[in-house]
Amino acid sequence: MNHETDPAEPVAEISDLRVEVDGRTIVDGLRLRVLPGRVTALVGASGSGKTTTGLALLGEYPAGARVTGEVRRPGDGPVGYVPQHPAAVLNPARRVSALLDDIVRPHVRHLPRTERRGAARELVLRAMEDAQLPEAADLLRRYPHQLSGGQQQRVVLAQALLLGARVIVADEPTTGQDVLTRSGIVERLAAVAARGIAVVLLSHDLDVVRALADDVLVLRAGRVVESGPVRRLWEAPRHEWTRRLLDAQRTAPLEEASAGTGQPTLEVRDMTAAHDRGTPVLSLPHLALHRGECLAVVGRSGSGKTTLARCLAGLHRDHDGEILLDGTALPRSLRHRGKAQLAAVQYVFQDSRAAFDEHRPVLAQVARTAVRLRGADRESATAEARTTLARLGLADELTGRRPGELSGGELQRAALARALLARPRVLICDEITSGLDTVTRRGLLDLLTTLVRDQAELALVLITHDLDTAALAHRIAVLDAGELVEHGPARRVLAEPRHPLTLALRETIARPARIPGHEPKRATSVTS
Repeated sequence: MNHETDPAEPVAEISDLRVEVDGRTIVDGLRLRVLPGRVTALVGASGSGKTTTGLALLGEYPAGARVTGEVRRPGDGPVGYVPQHPAAVLNPARRVSALLDDIVRPHVRHLPRTERRGAARELVLRAMEDAQLPEAADLLRRYPHQLSGGQQQRVVLAQALLLGARVIVADEPTTGQDVLTRSGIVERLAAVAARGIAVVLLSHDLDVVRALADDVLVLRAGRVVESGPVRRLWEAPRHEWTRRLLDAQRTAPLEEASAGTGQPTLEVRDMTAAHDRGTPVLSLPHLALHRGECLAVVGRSGSGKTTLARCLAGLHRDHDGEILLDGTALPRSLRHRGKAQLAAVQYVFQDSRAAFDEHRPVLAQVARTAVRLRGADRESATAEARTTLARLGLADELTGRRPGELSGGELQRAALARALLARPRVLICDEITSGLDTVTRRGLLDLLTTLVRDQAELALVLITHDLDTAALAHRIAVLDAGELVEHGPARRVLAEPRHPLTLALRETIARPARIPGHEPKRATSVTS
């Protein structure tokens, strides 16, 4: 790509950055040069220091952090930030239109008053289109909680584009996105870089990194263990940790289970759901789940996957029809469900950070599930919580901290542990692997598979945009625009898709090729 700006002149630079919190080193001696028009990716396990490094470019650090080193941002251009958990930065009391209008208003102040509203609207609609948000008129009227996780992510991306930033820090921008939308986001970020904007990509999605990045830094425990051009790292990784990340990308296919027989553990009949008594966003005549079975619900962002999951858990009351647990109808709202019913159907949220009280230690919050829903005493509940958390790879050193001191991946595992302490009959996991590195993701999926196999009474609903993740399920249900368009054994759906959407998802799952026109540049943007 050609740019007017000298590619050797960085728009941001980090030198020997070291960040410590309570004596624990988060980032250790990191160096980074961010060049205009280039995409620099930071990859590594949860807790490796990616987000801390990205936020350092904005001048933001964890509370109580001791920081040494230098962060320089020549020029006056702002730094845009697309966070991993978009709900945390979207005001839940304001509509999407208001959230975007606040940013665009300064851009039209130079115009006559009579022209400002129209010009602002045009800029907002253009940003929404650039962020892959169709049906803008409808989305602008909604509140953040009425959007899927993928839609929330793209609203935040639209905000960053409206800022006119010279640098955009994208923290897991494809988290929670279906493969079709993910491909669009990759193309959009490549187009952003083509305009001379620097992109710092923090990502666990190695397919996206390979498609989009020019250079890669591999982090482990706050240090850069390997860096270089993306092609070289993929073809000839030099560090053992880099090889482990690449080797763990794909989920191994599992053997098929026998079809469920007898009375379903969970059954949906004639369900229709809407937002604020408006147009229905989900219509599901029938769906059944048997014990010992895993059902994957897949579809594009906004297809109704999360709405279905929230209806099952009693978190979305605006629906008709029946939800049966062991043949008995469940109340629509969790407020009207008894303790046994609450324990029986457990929900693990995509945005794990928003699901924890930020003021209380994680261990106490996990243990409280057993106390509140099963009547366990505090001591035995704490012991069981420690054991479950350790099984998920979280030691006491981590779980004694507050949620803000854990990474997104660590919190996701803690959220799963909290649900398991209820000893549920039905476990609903909503995109819980989308923000995890490949090694942690493989371990978590292996654990879920083991749970379904070993706990005969447990049934799993896996909400996912990723057909590789869905491959571990026994059956797959495909949603499109709120309708069930395909349903059947996982191997049949993946090998012989019958609906055009399933076919498109299957074709797009192939590892993305490099974006046309976004070939690696010869300048070097990373040092370690």
